Amino acid sequence: MAKHVVRGLERFRLDNRVAVVTGGAGLLGQQFCHALAEAGAIVVVADSNHEATLAVTSALSHSTDLPSLAVEVDVKDPKSVDELRRSVLGHFDHIDILINSAAINDRFDPSPDAAPSRFEDYPLQMWQDQLQVNLTGTFLTCQSLGSQMAKQGSGSIINIGSTYGLVAPDQRIYQNPDGSQQFFKSAGYAASKGGVVMLTRFVATYWGQQGVRANVLCPGGVAQQQAPHFVSQYASRTPMGRMAQPEEITGAAVFLASEASAYMTGAVLSVDGGWTAW
Repeated sequence: MAKHVVRGLERFRLDNRVAVVTGGAGLLGQQFCHALAEAGAIVVVADSNHEATLAVTSALSHSTDLPSLAVEVDVKDPKSVDELRRSVLGHFDHIDILINSAAINDRFDPSPDAAPSRFEDYPLQMWQDQLQVNLTGTFLTCQSLGSQMAKQGSGSIINIGSTYGLVAPDQRIYQNPDGSQQFFKSAGYAASKGGVVMLTRFVATYWGQQGVRANVLCPGGVAQQQAPHFVSQYASRTPMGRMAQPEEITGAAVFLASEASAYMTGAVLSVDGGWTAW
């Protein structure tokens, strides 16, 4: 019998795939959960905020008849990550997709009371916190859940990077209208997201022959009611002239999760309105 070849839009379907989203209760994490479910995936919402994960799974149940699962996890803790893996396997027997969206992102705050963000004064603890969540957390989930994928002989890992993991932050966009500046994008965020890119390439080459793909999705700045002058300054730095809407990142995630990207691994996919083109 001839082998069935999946063509066209069918390749984007995720039917019967189990997808774990860390940071699943976050701004982008929720969008990823809904997009995966719409494509047919069984979604595991994993986040440190258990009440928020329950809210996301409740919303999923109202939009799809597929099962979902809420799991509280601390991505910095190996035991907690291993418990996440055991919980997923206990419910669904396999893990097909992992989106690592959990992150600490120091966001623009123009107030004089904002935490010290100038590089000269940036607290060591804040640096360590970002590395622990953004980079070590990604390492631990890739290690634990990715090992299961390697045993299965298939899987797609999507690590959420950032434009600031590819190019340095443009500190000018954080200036106040009068030219003063209290907020500076941190070295911790840029260094951790740059590390995610290289970690992903390592995973892609390490497990490539076991059928596990690993790619980086790098979003640009996402609109979330930031100060108008910041939005304007960000837009002026972007070829498309605006910030992203949260739902505009999800198509790329479904693509990387699906068979539509079957020959992609170790790649960096930027969804940034052209920010990194300049």
